[in-house]
Amino acid sequence: MQYRKLGKTGLILSEVGFGGEHIDNTPAENVKAVMLEAIDNGVNIVDVFMSGQKIRDDMGNALRGKRKDVILQGHIGAVLRDGQYSRSRDPIECDRFVKDFLTRFHTDYIDLGMVHFVDTGEDFKDAFESDYIDYVQKLKQEGVIRYIGASSHNPDIAIRMVNTGIIEMLMFSINPAFDMLPADIVLEDMFNDTTYQENRFRLDPRRAELYRLCEEKNIGITVMKSLGAGRLLKESTSPFGVALTAIQCIHYALERPAVASVLVGAKTVEQMRDCLKYIEASSVERDYTIIANSKRSALQGQCMYCNHCLPCPANIDIAVVTKYLDMARQNGVRDTVRAHYEALSSNGGDCVACGSCETNCPFGVGVIKNMQEAAYLFGSV
Repeated sequence: MQYRKLGKTGLILSEVGFGGEHIDNTPAENVKAVMLEAIDNGVNIVDVFMSGQKIRDDMGNALRGKRKDVILQGHIGAVLRDGQYSRSRDPIECDRFVKDFLTRFHTDYIDLGMVHFVDTGEDFKDAFESDYIDYVQKLKQEGVIRYIGASSHNPDIAIRMVNTGIIEMLMFSINPAFDMLPADIVLEDMFNDTTYQENRFRLDPRRAELYRLCEEKNIGITVMKSLGAGRLLKESTSPFGVALTAIQCIHYALERPAVASVLVGAKTVEQMRDCLKYIEASSVERDYTIIANSKRSALQGQCMYCNHCLPCPANIDIAVVTKYLDMARQNGVRDTVRAHYEALSSNGGDCVACGSCETNCPFGVGVIKNMQEAAYLFGSV
């Protein structure tokens, strides 16, 4: 297992993490088996948004003796009403379920306290312009949560949350299909075939902007919905018309800027093992560029940071240079971005324009031109 730093939190996360949603409503022995399969293979982050008592008990019991080895991502505002999951911004109601979380997980703190499910302007107002956010910040001051995070499926709202300066990390839905939908698509329509029939696949600029903003502000991202609820794994349901593997989906998400961990959902030990195959997967198995050849894809000319352009005779990490170039194009040459660029052992100014990168690139990116632009913007020539 490889590990990455979660932005400014400094926490070190396993590249493959665990999202607990799919083990809900399964027997306690299955919950334990799936979780231990993950943890015993190096997974060290577990997301829990479910508010039911049984699933919290089962997960908490499975983690007995392992709390120090696991980073818990718990959601503030996920509550139970009349036996059903619901969202709340009422501090008193939220506090009851935070305390319930601590009790059932046999702990006195939550590593990542998540502002739960903020997808609309109204959600943002209810969460960040109310006494709810005061309550969340109080939890951090008291040490009940170590860091404040937030979860969203909407890039416009996620950008607003990052720009508040309050959140320290973000949980966001990332997969190659979602990344190519307009920012105003609501969550329910992300799983609707009609949505994909009406949209030609091109990387949504607001999603790209979000990833660059998080990279610039050192806001680490944990990923949900990486498999598109399983739709991407079947040719019949994949909007690309081709089936991707769990390994390809995980790798795609991990190559987005600022991403630290992909929280996979697994209902069985077998499904967890399929996702854990990523650890030992070859570069060929991780290659997701099959989407470039989809009849409905319009990705030509767009850098996907996949580094298929390598090797470079000048030892330039082309994906990283392009990432910093995209950030500079979007927001100008900020000091932090310049510092990262200048720290590279080789950069755009070292390009010898041999053209091998452009021959190798499956997306037809004008790499030489990008390297020249980077050298100009960052003053390396």
